[in-house]
Amino acid sequence: MGSRLSLDDSVRVVVVGGGFGGTAAASLLKSWAVPFVLVDVRDAFHHNVAALRAAVESGFAKKTFISYSVTFGDSFRQGKVVGIDPGRQQVLFSDGEELHYSHLILATGSNGPFPGKFSQVIDMESAIQTYEDMVKEIEKSQHILVVGGGAAGVEMAAEIKTEYPDKEVILIHSKTALADVELLASVRQEVKEILLRKGVRLLLSEKVSDVENLRPNQFQKDMVVRTEKGTEVVVDMVVLCTGIKINSSAYAAAFGDKMASNGALKVNKHLQLEGYENIYAIGDCADLKEPKMAYHAGLHANIVVTNIINSLTQKPLKTYKPGMMV
Repeated sequence: MGSRLSLDDSVRVVVVGGGFGGTAAASLLKSWAVPFVLVDVRDAFHHNVAALRAAVESGFAKKTFISYSVTFGDSFRQGKVVGIDPGRQQVLFSDGEELHYSHLILATGSNGPFPGKFSQVIDMESAIQTYEDMVKEIEKSQHILVVGGGAAGVEMAAEIKTEYPDKEVILIHSKTALADVELLASVRQEVKEILLRKGVRLLLSEKVSDVENLRPNQFQKDMVVRTEKGTEVVVDMVVLCTGIKINSSAYAAAFGDKMASNGALKVNKHLQLEGYENIYAIGDCADLKEPKMAYHAGLHANIVVTNIINSLTQKPLKTYKPGMMV
């Protein structure tokens, strides 16, 4: 990739969401000299795969945020997308402004609790400081509870135990198997064995009964946390790694009938939104039967940008097979 295309002035690809998929798509469009605008509510890309390390190691957080405007210049627009008008081919912003697109890539991602995700709309420096504050809270705490044993919870428990082998780390998970349901059973078993070898205490098939009343990410000595089965643990800090949700607010009104039950968008084999040739969905907001991984979002971006270019140059579209490894 990287050649220049001769395109007419009507081409403008709008990418909504600057996570792994959105920034990968924008970078590819930039390399092909295809006119594009990347839109995100924040001012910086957050490398959230590394976020959990940033929660335990001081000085690491600044490596996980990258300014959009430095990377993409005038092709970046900071703003909150509140709707899509597919008839007029407009992206609608909260401030009333609109942005016309010839092609639209929806890459809105998913949201969840800090530190695994960073959902606050604040500037990059403040976001970095939030992680540095978390490092200090973990340093003060001797007994730490991680709630949720999906990918983020497993990694969070491992990061704390690796950085601080002498701290007690307890992981509570509502199911019997850890990590992502799309992963092989043997991989999920290996994850469990690694945590046990590190000395993480596992409470599986248990659910915290008063999760909404907990004050996460703050040192608070001798907190008593109970599960619905009556198990009690006494800890100094709670880290929540539960409740990942698809960010569908930008498109729910326009494409409610194209959404799966979890809010992800139904796409065809070319990653086009069902019923539209010029709208694509990638990353977590695409309804695909595969683990939600940054790696897959990058593959989606490659397919979608290639398909946009192929559609402009009258070439056949490429097909995406879920779970592809390249």
